[in-house]
Amino acid sequence: MMLLYIHVPFCRRKCRYCAFYSEPLRGDGQLRLWLNALLTDMRRQADALGHPRVRTVFFGGGTPSLLSPAAFGQILDAAAVCFSLDGDAEISMEANPDSVNAENAAGFRTAGVNRVSLGAQALDDALLNAVGRVHDKAAAIAAFRALRTAGFDNVGLDFIWGLPDETLASWKTQLSEAVALGPEHLSCYGLTLEEGTPLFRERASLNFPDEEESAAMYEEGGDLLESAGYKQYEISNYAKPGRACRHNLGYWAGEDYLGLGPDAVSCLNGRRVTQPSDLGAWLSAVDAGQDAAETEILGFRERVEELVMLRLRTAEGLRLDDYRVLTGRDFLADNRSLIDALTRRSMAELRNGRFFLTRKGMLVSNAVIEQCFETIPTTTEVDV
Repeated sequence: MMLLYIHVPFCRRKCRYCAFYSEPLRGDGQLRLWLNALLTDMRRQADALGHPRVRTVFFGGGTPSLLSPAAFGQILDAAAVCFSLDGDAEISMEANPDSVNAENAAGFRTAGVNRVSLGAQALDDALLNAVGRVHDKAAAIAAFRALRTAGFDNVGLDFIWGLPDETLASWKTQLSEAVALGPEHLSCYGLTLEEGTPLFRERASLNFPDEEESAAMYEEGGDLLESAGYKQYEISNYAKPGRACRHNLGYWAGEDYLGLGPDAVSCLNGRRVTQPSDLGAWLSAVDAGQDAAETEILGFRERVEELVMLRLRTAEGLRLDDYRVLTGRDFLADNRSLIDALTRRSMAELRNGRFFLTRKGMLVSNAVIEQCFETIPTTTEVDV
């Protein structure tokens, strides 16, 4: 059993904060080349893996909503042939408001997509303009309503907090407006200034929220969402009961996944495989029947780091027995001083055999995880 990820590497225009791999869409011919290569590679990979069961499919990017509904239909029909696709599989699509309308929303639903993550990013026109989004607030709301009219009953809204000139008050206002729309899911990511992006280059001249206000955005924003019935289940994700993204939950639980398309990553049987971040190189490799991916064999330490990092991102946290089974060691004993300090400050809790970070602790999750990495043994102590 595995998860299937499909990377759509096209965008209408690069946002000023984005460091993900994408290219400007240059016409239908380019799309056809990508689609034909994707279907070819899907068949090859499925044959090599023995046509495994797939329980979720996720279209990420880039901007998957730039594809036509017919293209989604082709890809999902091929996936049903190449793999054992669960009848109730979660089929997720990332979408941008500028490329969703009543007609194609209905087409996406007919093609088999049953969950949409709509990249609103903000409900404030000045903020949207500052980060280079091509839509405005009205377009985001119109796209959400088009998805509802098309019959989508599982729609998420994606936001970024900590944008230039954003305040705690404006952030909470946007969240309240989002809640009023009634999405099933909200993803709220703190802005990261990625090297090489315009926002990174211009950071000295921009007015970002300070550390204290950023912390308040995260904590008070999370409180607002939970009071509205959205449970936090991961550092940046909130959902109505039963509406957590099954695909992403699979990542955080350490399930195997296959990534198709340029820049896509797979993790299968302890091997991490990364496709080239270049459409031309990827197309050439697929056309030649070759594999241009880089492969990393995950050793013992890498597997333990993955376990700690992924589990501590979630609200459920790290199950102590999982750590003991993998390492032969006691996580609490290895990290006693850190755990004591975090629990005293209400940044973490121990309960029912799990160690997890509170919302306050999630603010410094990267630092906590790095400290946990320092105590990971170099070899397993489990009897073999």
